Amino acid sequence: MSDVRLPKRLAREELTIVEMIAMYCRDHHGEELARAAEGLCPGCAGLMAYARLRLEMCRYGADKPTCAACPTHCYRPAMRDRVREVMRYSGPRMIKAHPVLAVAHLVDGRRKAPDEG
Repeated sequence: MSDVRLPKRLAREELTIVEMIAMYCRDHHGEELARAAEGLCPGCAGLMAYARLRLEMCRYGADKPTCAACPTHCYRPAMRDRVREVMRYSGPRMIKAHPVLAVAHLVDGRRKAPDEG
């Protein structure tokens, strides 16, 4: 985790994306992963750092919806595509591996972005 202290809900969202990226990396980049000192291949470590930065800088703060339900797409298109790929793979597997995080993420997905009025 970074040095920035996130509110409880955002910390849970960070943990969710961390677990999803780790699951994806383990299952898709096993050989690269075995050589990585941090437990992630370089590409997935970069994606995780980017996702954390975006989460820390979210304009909605603790009231943010999940990224899929957000009206403001702050990820660069290439990174958004990579995160979608990770979530498409890891999402269904999260129910078995991390059921509490998976259910919390589904509930958070129903959250609407606050009005910017």
